[in-house]
Amino acid sequence: MLATSDADGRTTVTPRGGPPGFVRVLDAKRIAWADLTGNRRIDGLRQILDNPQVGLLFLIPGMRETLRIDGTAYLTRDPGVLRAVDVPGRTASLAVGVAVRTAFVHCGKAMIRSRVWQPESWPAPEELPSAAAMLLAARSERIPVEQAAASLEQGYVTHLW
Repeated sequence: MLATSDADGRTTVTPRGGPPGFVRVLDAKRIAWADLTGNRRIDGLRQILDNPQVGLLFLIPGMRETLRIDGTAYLTRDPGVLRAVDVPGRTASLAVGVAVRTAFVHCGKAMIRSRVWQPESWPAPEELPSAAAMLLAARSERIPVEQAAASLEQGYVTHLW
């Protein structure tokens, strides 16, 4: 998870993801990852340009502890960095780097209390609203939920990277 803030301090958190190891250590004080196709919103990138101070929270499935990193982010097209952050089948045209200020392992108490990695504690899928229904509730466009769901699924197949 990438937390960014604009020049006025309005904060947002966006998920980032990729194959295991997609965030690469460039050296003792810098990490980077490829900026790959997501929902085509660039809020976090704009905010990095306004205010480069960021916070990262790394969640690893099944692991109670998280890794927290705070630092100064930057956007780069440096060919060496882009090669370093390649993912299988995809070379990004932009990478996000972070000059690390602090990094530490955070205890797993919140994960233990939430039982987030215990599938038997999860609500049944039919008890949850669908992602398509949540998207439509937040938008002014009115299309059938089934159409929104199909569009989401198509995007997961054709635009994952």
